[in-house]
Order: sequence, then C-alpha cells, then structure tokens
Amino acid sequence: MEQSITDAAAAPRVPPQRHSVRRQVLDALRAALAAGELAPGEVYSAPALAECFGVSATPVREAMQQLAVEGAVEVVPNRGFRVAQRSARELAELAEVRALLEVPVMLTLAETVAPERWSGLRPFAEATAAAAAKGDRAAYLEADRAFHQAVLGMAGNQQLVIVADDLHRRAQWPLVHGQTVRTADLVADAAEHVALLDALEAGELALVEPLVRRHFAGAAA
Repeated sequence: MEQSITDAAAAPRVPPQRHSVRRQVLDALRAALAAGELAPGEVYSAPALAECFGVSATPVREAMQQLAVEGAVEVVPNRGFRVAQRSARELAELAEVRALLEVPVMLTLAETVAPERWSGLRPFAEATAAAAAKGDRAAYLEADRAFHQAVLGMAGNQQLVIVADDLHRRAQWPLVHGQTVRTADLVADAAEHVALLDALEAGELALVEPLVRRHFAGAAA
C-alpha cells in the first residue's frame, strides 16, 4: 500500500537548504526511520517525499538509493521504496556478527593501547549520554556509531571501521514493527560507553571484557 510520509509524520523539521540538499534529505530520512515515522513494509514515493521536503524528487531518490544500499529500504519498480521489515531474529543475528567482529578488536586494543590515549574518546561517550538523556533516538544512534567508529579507529584498520559501521547501521533501523525503545534503554546503553572508558583509562583490564560483552549482548535493542 503506497503512503506519503505525511500520513506517518511530518518528517523534516527544517526545509533542506540548497547547498546540501541530498545530505540533509538523507539525514532527515534516517531520523524518520529511527523514530519509526517511516513504517516497516510501507511504500513511499519519491515525489510525495520530495513535496514534503520542498525539494525536487532527484535528491530524494538519491538519498533513498543510499538507504537501499544500507538495507533500510528496497526499491519497488514504478512505485517507490518499501521500508524494510526486520524480525527480532534478524536484528539479533546482526548483533551477533557485530560482536564477533568488534569484541576481539576491543579486547586487543585494551591490552595494547596506553590508558591515557582513551581519554580522547571521552567526548564521544559524553555525546551518547547527552542524546540518551534527551530521549532522542535518532541523535543517539548517530552518536553511538561515532563512538564505535572512534574506538575501532584506534586499531588503524580503515576497512575494519567501514565493515563494522555498515553492520552497525543495518542493526539500527528500521525498528521491528511495533517495537519501541525507551529513554531508559538508551541511557543504560550510553552508561556502558562511559563505564568502558573509565575502565580503559584506569587500566582495569579485568573489567573491560565483561563490560564489552555485556554491551554487545544488548546491541540488538
């Protein structure tokens, strides 16, 4: 069933500016997906979305094509884009793959990176905490990705960062139909970032492994 975004919610808070239309449309669509404003299984046409944003259909199509690459939507020929439907099992599988990739790297970094270097990541952890406290899931997801990128970036392997980030983004949206994420869940997740950095800066390696494994055990939420 085709449906315009206005039937779900008024997505853009501020009309995109001409100098970065595609980027702003993409960001707004990601925020709408994170907030559940674009419903899983529904088809949205580029012209309808473009009208809502006050732009031409071209940047909307380009943004939606990027979301298709990320697995958030799928192309429906001659109709538009259908928001992907994820099952709880799919999200759990993505979380498991992320853990298989990231946990060993983080544990190796904990043993090889000097404790004082971890302090540079404090702003990333604080950003996740600030977004969580506001209950802003879209902002939290971006801050969460930035934190994990910063941690993995310390390994010096750019391909690792790219692959892990793609998995992370795929695990973030869209929500399972009917699923909600409470502010308390975001706050608890952000607190794990802070606790992990506290342990790393203090050189308390015995605390790092259980913190990392617990964090990924809840990554599907």
